Parts: sequence; C-alpha cells; structure tokens
Amino acid sequence: MILYGSHTSPYVRRLRLWLDEQKLDYEYIHIDIFSPEGRATLSQHNPTKKIPFLLDGEETVVDSGVIYRYLSEKCKLPKLSWQQENTLTTINAANDSLIELLLCQRSGFNTDDDKLFFKLQKERVATILSLLNEQSVKFKDSDCSYIEISLYCLLDWILFRNLWDLQPYSALLAFHHKVSETLPVAKTDPRNYA
Repeated sequence: MILYGSHTSPYVRRLRLWLDEQKLDYEYIHIDIFSPEGRATLSQHNPTKKIPFLLDGEETVVDSGVIYRYLSEKCKLPKLSWQQENTLTTINAANDSLIELLLCQRSGFNTDDDKLFFKLQKERVATILSLLNEQSVKFKDSDCSYIEISLYCLLDWILFRNLWDLQPYSALLAFHHKVSETLPVAKTDPRNYA
C-alpha cells in the first residue's frame, strides 16, 4: 500500500498516525500538490486532485474518510458508529473551512473583509470549536482512536498554521496536550517539514 499526501495536511497526518497505531504496513510518499510534478501525480491517480489518496494493488482510494473505511473493512477493524461519523464530519467541516480560508489568504484575498463566504467559514469554525470544546470530555474516554487522532490533527494544524486563537477552548487545549504526550506524534509533526 502506498499513501500519497503532503507532510502538512491534517487529513494525511491523521491517516499516518492511525496506520502506525494499527501497525499496518504502508509506504508514505510526499507530493507537493502545487508543483507541476505533484499536479501530474494527482491527475494520474485522483480526479479530485486532492490528497490523500491510497494505492493498494489495483485499487485507488481517495479521501481520508474513504481510505479509513476501506482499510477498516479490509483489515476487519471496528467501524465507526453513526455518532462517531457525526463527530468526524464535524471535525472535517472545521478542517475544510480553515483550508478554504488559508487558500484564500494565499491567493491574496483579505479574509477579514466583510464577505459572505469568509463570514460563513469563520462562523462554522467558531461554532464547531465551541461544540468540540464542550464535548472534549467524551474524547478522553473514546473507544475510537481515529476520532481522537482526527481531532488532534485538526488542533495541531490550527496551532501550526496559527489559523485560530484556541485560548478560549481550554478543554481542547488540554486534549491536545494529552494526545501530544500519549501518541508518537513527533514523526508526523508538520513543523519538521515547514
């Protein structure tokens, strides 16, 4: 199996941490999705032109959630409950909104402008972080490491990119600290590659 992705992507990082935790054998290949070579690799294997994607023999699996479900089924690992799927969708929505805002900033847009798109993304992130902060006690006793890993990767990516002030979310910061000390996160730390 070959997992393609970017060192700094929170979606790629969550899969790398989970694959390592499950002791699944895979090769990781970093691609620069903004370079001509990286774009060519995306075009060759993934019509969505997004990372991550997984090559497993003749199978190409795209999207972190689909890769997780594919490998869980293939390796006969427990599936997510619908409550866990909802939590994962919430985490993904915050990730997606922050990625959109970051791409807009890198494209020269002022995301502080009073524009509907920017306001909606920021409203979504604020609402989700507040919700996750309230629910963070559940994650401490969670029986699904993938959810914990996904939340950790979102929080660490926010801190790495300085995308949002997390100081008002003390429970999330405590969760981030706890996971930092319990999972071997150093190997996948995006700061190693920035």
